[in-house]
Amino acid sequence: MHIEDYALIGDCQTAALVGRDGSIDWLCWPRFDSPACFAALIGGPEHGCWKLGPADSSTRVERRYRSDTLVLETDFVTAEGAITVIDFMSLGASGSHLARVVAGCRGRVRVRTELALRFDYGFAMPWMTRLDNGRLRAVAGPDMVVLDTPVELRVQRHSAIAEFEVSQGDRVPLVLMHSASHREPPAPIDALESLRATECFWKAWADRCQAKNEWSDAVRRSLITLKALTYAPTGGIVAAPTTSLPECLGGARNWDYRYCWLRDATLTLLALMNAGYRDEASAWREWLLRAAAGDPEHMQIMYGIAGERLLPESELTWLPGYENSKPVRIGNAASEQRQLDVYGEVMDALHQGRKIGIEPSDFAWELQCALAAHLEKIWQEPDEGLWEVRGPQRHFTYSKVMCWVAFDRVIRAAEQFGRSGPVERWKRIRAQIHDDVCRHAFDAGKGSFVQSYGSSEPDASLLLIPITGFLPATDPRMLGTVRAIERELMDAGFVRRYRTRAELDGLPPGEACFLACSFWLADNYLLQGRYQDARALFERLLAVRNDVGLLAEQYAPALGRQLGNFPQAFSHVALVNTAFNLAERRKPAADRAVA
Repeated sequence: MHIEDYALIGDCQTAALVGRDGSIDWLCWPRFDSPACFAALIGGPEHGCWKLGPADSSTRVERRYRSDTLVLETDFVTAEGAITVIDFMSLGASGSHLARVVAGCRGRVRVRTELALRFDYGFAMPWMTRLDNGRLRAVAGPDMVVLDTPVELRVQRHSAIAEFEVSQGDRVPLVLMHSASHREPPAPIDALESLRATECFWKAWADRCQAKNEWSDAVRRSLITLKALTYAPTGGIVAAPTTSLPECLGGARNWDYRYCWLRDATLTLLALMNAGYRDEASAWREWLLRAAAGDPEHMQIMYGIAGERLLPESELTWLPGYENSKPVRIGNAASEQRQLDVYGEVMDALHQGRKIGIEPSDFAWELQCALAAHLEKIWQEPDEGLWEVRGPQRHFTYSKVMCWVAFDRVIRAAEQFGRSGPVERWKRIRAQIHDDVCRHAFDAGKGSFVQSYGSSEPDASLLLIPITGFLPATDPRMLGTVRAIERELMDAGFVRRYRTRAELDGLPPGEACFLACSFWLADNYLLQGRYQDARALFERLLAVRNDVGLLAEQYAPALGRQLGNFPQAFSHVALVNTAFNLAERRKPAADRAVA
């Protein structure tokens, strides 16, 4: 199946991907970054999946989410009748439960289910036994999974298989539960009651959304996706629930995105706050403060969902990868890189939090002062940049701009909120950085800013310059930068991050268009007064979403396919922010820029 053929279900602690054919091919338990029970998406069916659907071929398959929820319904129509498979992860129950309910809609349909559990990313086959009450238990090392269902299952070569008939009006539940293997099996739950409670939770949450415009449905679906990617115990938001879905089919640009990036902080916070989700924005800020706490010299660009710092990268050699895209990686070595822009992202997020009324924190200000003192020493050094290149360090333009943002925000915090600090020194550094960027990152011959000092290459990150307030969107240098990006990075109406090259990346070239960058271009159009261009681009991006409203990291126009990890939080954050920029008389992007 294609990446966009999947839908997301989750319980704000972990998530699963359900294919258009009703197969669950990816599941991490008990949390996003744990070894997967199902790894079929990157390893094939032999590495685990849960198939459920008509035993005979169906003539039509349709699916949808139930209104504003994360409850997925997949309709199967056969010659004998019709069924609906209802998939959800239970909210409110103790522990983590993946529930599937087969509902008979018409006639009589024979249904087949096959559960092939694999732990440790498809490496470990669990020992499957039947408990006295008919429940099925699978154990491997520290993990135990129990399947609770009235359906009579048989164990066959490390899989649980059954066929059963469903008539109109029937409701047949199958509930998968996870626990530690040294504990007693988890207690059963009432799947139908859990379904009602889960549906009520999501509807109540979506009802809080303050988006009231022509794109409200798309905004709510994106916000529900962001909520699903939130690890509720800590408030951290993962970039995606998957690892190693390729940016280029058959290529090596396959990364683990099941972590939380500091870079996402400001845009995520603004998306949540603009939509009315103050509690979630506050929890995200608190996660940010806990993760970034410590010696500023050792602040990382990403952390685990609870703030873990050690994210060693390794390759899973037994998995062939999605469409033979190798290697399959877990962990992310970019966590060890120097990326100077994250200092500005943290400073901006904390400043925006104060502006919108999140409860003040003395600890936050102490951290900001410490970060500013450290950044004063290192801002003139090269780094790997926000695209996390694995080639040589450079003086990336966006990194320097965000260093300017870091000092600009602490200055504004002192001036607007009465915080004390060496403001005059900060102002001198801010002016120095601004002058440095304008002198070394602007190519007068091209009339455009460039990717890094001394380069002639364009870069889509430059679209964020006016959104940060570094320069107005109507500044001639920004107008020229947008023209250069339109000319050199556009592909069939979408934006590429940059021109990939082995000498820059340390990897073979080639990737699709980065969806967030296309939303940033739409934001620039708006700030330049090009409303119709912005609207047309936004509508083009909405059309890329799959049938249940989800976006991956990238889109390949020539293939008509989504690529990269899925669903991607950054793409949905960008969608929400651009929708608000289009709909509101006072643009959130402009508000951020004036700080």
